[in-house]
Amino acid sequence: MSHDPRLTLARPDLADRTLQGVVRAEAYGDPVTHQGRVPATGIHRLADPASEQMDQLLFGEIFRVLEVRDGWAWGQAGRDGYVGFVRDADLDPAGGPPTHRISAIRTYGFAEASIKSRAHGPFSLNSLVTVVGREGRLVQDQTGLWFTESHLQPVGRVEADPVTVAQRFLGAPYLWGGRESLGLDCSGLVQQALMTCGKACPRDTDLQQTLGVAVEPEALQRGDLVFWNGHVALMLDGAQMIHANAFHMATAIEPLAEARARYVSVGVGEPTAYRRP
Repeated sequence: MSHDPRLTLARPDLADRTLQGVVRAEAYGDPVTHQGRVPATGIHRLADPASEQMDQLLFGEIFRVLEVRDGWAWGQAGRDGYVGFVRDADLDPAGGPPTHRISAIRTYGFAEASIKSRAHGPFSLNSLVTVVGREGRLVQDQTGLWFTESHLQPVGRVEADPVTVAQRFLGAPYLWGGRESLGLDCSGLVQQALMTCGKACPRDTDLQQTLGVAVEPEALQRGDLVFWNGHVALMLDGAQMIHANAFHMATAIEPLAEARARYVSVGVGEPTAYRRP
């Protein structure tokens, strides 16, 4: 049986103990739960800042660490299961469970219970916060930062329309492996839009292509997904789509017909799937 290395906490020399008897490794260990302590940090292919950023860990998100070496933690993200290397300095030991998520596209955390105090961030949509105190319109996270309460929503309170969420990212720069408001890629945009609406979503386009049910192109409607080889877009209606893409180097809206023609012209080809998540 083969296991997707993107989602399996295993190497030939070391693997998660829960995989013993399933995946062969020289040694097995028990991951230690940490969480992101900075607004966003890269999950890299190698323990090297110059290596490919495959995903990102947002503030408050869980990262299960199996090994720390030379300033890098190797482990697995709790939210989408991605495996890779994160700077150890960007992690804290896990605290209490999150009580809220950031619901604004981005916001700041303040050093004190005053918007005039030192600002940290910005922190992006769907970052996780554990509220331990309140003063006026600000709430304090377990890390000591103070957030605007109106920019948070309790965990479990979700939005209804992924397209409306995606539109908040319009103009955000294209960033390979990104899923923060300051930069994200096509699958990161779809993941953030669906997660904001309470729908679990894997990280990469080939995995997202298993979501929901297939639809015919003539029946496309708001919220449907269109896939190409290595790319995904979210339909605004039957004709317009929104996607983070390397042509505009930003999140942009354009007609599906226009994008199809361009991808055919550069050799990407026609869409591979149409899905309704």
